[in-house]
Amino acid sequence: VTITKTMSWRSSFHCSKFRHVFGKPATKEHSYDGVPITRSVHDNHYCSANPCFIAVVTECAGGGSFLVLPIHHTGRVDPQHPRVCGHRARVLDVKWNPFDDHCIASCSEDCTVKIWDIPVCGVQQNLTKARKTLMGHSRRVALIEWHPTAENLLLSSAYDYKVLLWDVSQAGAVIRQPVRVVLMPVHHRYPSEALLLSVSFNTDGSRLAVTSKDRRVRVLDPRTGKILQVSSGKSHRANKVLYIGALKMLLSTGSSPWNHRQIVLWDPQDDLSEPLYEEDLDGSAGVLFPFYDPDTHMLYLAGKGDGNIRYYEVSAEKPYISFLTEYRSLLPQKGLGVMPKRGLDVCACEVFRFYRLITIKDLVEPLSMIVPRKQSGTFQEDLYPMTAGNQAAMTAQEWLLGINRGPVPMSLKPGTRVANPYPETQAERGSDEKSFVQENNGRLRSLWTKFLLLLPSWLIPGSFVFQLLQAFYRQQDEIRGLREELNQKDVRIAQLEMEIKNTRNNMRATF
Repeated sequence: VTITKTMSWRSSFHCSKFRHVFGKPATKEHSYDGVPITRSVHDNHYCSANPCFIAVVTECAGGGSFLVLPIHHTGRVDPQHPRVCGHRARVLDVKWNPFDDHCIASCSEDCTVKIWDIPVCGVQQNLTKARKTLMGHSRRVALIEWHPTAENLLLSSAYDYKVLLWDVSQAGAVIRQPVRVVLMPVHHRYPSEALLLSVSFNTDGSRLAVTSKDRRVRVLDPRTGKILQVSSGKSHRANKVLYIGALKMLLSTGSSPWNHRQIVLWDPQDDLSEPLYEEDLDGSAGVLFPFYDPDTHMLYLAGKGDGNIRYYEVSAEKPYISFLTEYRSLLPQKGLGVMPKRGLDVCACEVFRFYRLITIKDLVEPLSMIVPRKQSGTFQEDLYPMTAGNQAAMTAQEWLLGINRGPVPMSLKPGTRVANPYPETQAERGSDEKSFVQENNGRLRSLWTKFLLLLPSWLIPGSFVFQLLQAFYRQQDEIRGLREELNQKDVRIAQLEMEIKNTRNNMRATF
């Protein structure tokens, strides 16, 4: 039975410990001011955050770039602040690696996906050389998404109607062959279902939900590309889709036949022919971005160009979605980044944190969602259950062989460690010297980052130790850059080959 609501702004009284959640925006001193946010019209977030850094796609003449700032580098941003600017065209999406806080992926209109290593001290000079360049698309790459439980797996979707899955741990600076082709044109047919608008993995990464140009919701097997279920496009034109964690549901946002913005809940275990729940919200035109917190079962809806963010609570029983309240602001958002749960301030009862991109002010504004509690300085066990951590559950090869594993859990309680429930892989044990060195270098970088973040702000500028650290890591970057210069020739050769191919195709089309 489908539950339908029309233009609903208030729900009946719902007893919930989250009914008083409120949004607390950061002051200007604790925001990121003076950030030239991109003017791209794609419906992406243009922002990604982790406990160490925040990345924001910026406007750049003659190429594509994004800004990477240490998370505590708030206040006015220097207009000449170094950027990550190795793309030859506008950057369309950025995503931090969920298992490495110093690794970020970016995709661009130059048809490439790049993997970048960010130094511990942040970007001290313009970063132009990527660790990996993925070259498998022939048109602009619009979406990228990391696998939620397997390390080094990255999904990319482009306007050449291809959806590719990459193993970024492959050797070489240039990777031309993906490990899986999820979708691609057949016999020069360009089906609208292969041009994706959004993607979402389920909890263990065994299923992939997508919305496409034909505005339908599909569930795929990401290993084979087989389409398992398709929704009807008659009553709901989907734009964004999201897996609702442990409840095993799908949520999509889009528009109704009368152009009202709409949210719809589906049961992918049963069938996508009829929704479980649908609700019309308003008549605005901006895309609705959905965000879900599996620990609190809270759903956040933020519209592109809106100043408000609605909060809901989702349950497995009717009426499934209960409206709580909303945050309102006079400043419209272009996109939003989200901090992972392990980066929240648990002592302040913060359960979610957005980074709102406010283009009219060149401002990135942190917005904390807080549950009011009398004893806010202590750890609240009921607000912070075990959550997905920053440790991979398996290798890319294990996942490709058909193994499914849920996220490795962690506790947000300070000083608490949880044992990994999965057996160690050969790579994790460090069977050879190279993997052992890489593993310990990563741990050392993480420890130094935590140490630097704990230093008082008055100590850092004049600290001799900090200056030595900066010099040390700068030398490491220079050495890495020299080693990669030889590998970059492959990138340039591939770019020239693609330019020659495009020129030939244009000449054929002309004559």
